[in-house]
Amino acid sequence: MSQKAFDLTPLKKQLTKSLESISFEINKGIKTLNNDSYCVLGELKDLKDKFEEVETMAASFYLNNYLSPYTDKYLEVSSCIQHLSHQRHGALIVIERKDQVDPLIRAGTAIGATLTPSLLESIFYPGNPLHDGAVLIKGDKIYSAANVLPLSNISSGGKKLGTRHRAALGLSEKCDALVLVVSEESGIISFTIDGSLFPISVTSSII
Repeated sequence: MSQKAFDLTPLKKQLTKSLESISFEINKGIKTLNNDSYCVLGELKDLKDKFEEVETMAASFYLNNYLSPYTDKYLEVSSCIQHLSHQRHGALIVIERKDQVDPLIRAGTAIGATLTPSLLESIFYPGNPLHDGAVLIKGDKIYSAANVLPLSNISSGGKKLGTRHRAALGLSEKCDALVLVVSEESGIISFTIDGSLFPISVTSSII
């Protein structure tokens, strides 16, 4: 288990500033309701967009908190998923935490190598026989690849989820593992924990 600490102060300050801005806009909107001739629908649409931005920023902040106690290789994982996102290479990465993952998945190919960004990226390179399954990380090692995860039946906001996202949710419904997903269609990075799916802000610093 890692005891490495990460400086979350800049992201925390950014998150606080954004929430304060939203609070100010909400209070301003409440005051304008007294003016019957003024329509607040435009402001509500802007607030909705700002809430979505803050949600992805908060996800980046909490991802750091969730990961750092369980792997010394968080910087390597972060670097890898951002490269995969930019290249639109799909990925599914499981970080084991307190609960043992092995009994819940169909085991793939044993790796047992120290985690490096280049090795992790090469596994998910299109055409690699291991790229379709999930990589399992335990501590600072890539334990195995091409693992098959249990699929969830739930959807996200009424939208149909792809197989990788359903697999990530399915495993997180059964244990405390944190699962990272990179969409090959959009390049969007998400993570699942406790049966919930969260997008990560790539524009904010997540390392």
